[in-house]
Amino acid sequence: MKLPFEGSPDATLLSPPVLPEPPRRGEDGGEPCGVCGRDDAIWSDEHWAVYVPFSGSIPGTVWIASHVHADSFQDLPGEVAASFGTLIARTERAILGLGGFARVHLYRWGDGGAHFHVWLMPRPAGMLDAAKYALPVWEEVLPPAEDAEHEKAGRLIAEALRAA
Repeated sequence: MKLPFEGSPDATLLSPPVLPEPPRRGEDGGEPCGVCGRDDAIWSDEHWAVYVPFSGSIPGTVWIASHVHADSFQDLPGEVAASFGTLIARTERAILGLGGFARVHLYRWGDGGAHFHVWLMPRPAGMLDAAKYALPVWEEVLPPAEDAEHEKAGRLIAEALRAA
């Protein structure tokens, strides 16, 4: 694994803490939730929706959001939380079925919005520099893939999820 920088990047000092933290999208005082009311999922069931990002360098990347407006794992209703693992396994299988990927990484940050969502990002086979936490950093600096590539990957993932 290595990060996509020439030489050794100089570390910078952390900014002073911002307290209280500003509201995120979907929180009182913040912008409206960017997930509630969306209708562009490639697949959904009674609890979850799977989306293809608007852009990115790795076709096959998807994000999954709960239908219920909950902030974190601890806030998900029991049956929604119970269905999470099964959906992640099915989605991982669908992504790996595209071919050319060695692993699928699961990320949850939660700092941008207060609606529960996770990202599944496949690491291309042989791209060992992007192992572990380096994959999202590389994803930011690699050239963007064509929209048609993302759409095709999304269509194939959706078909696999419907067939599962």
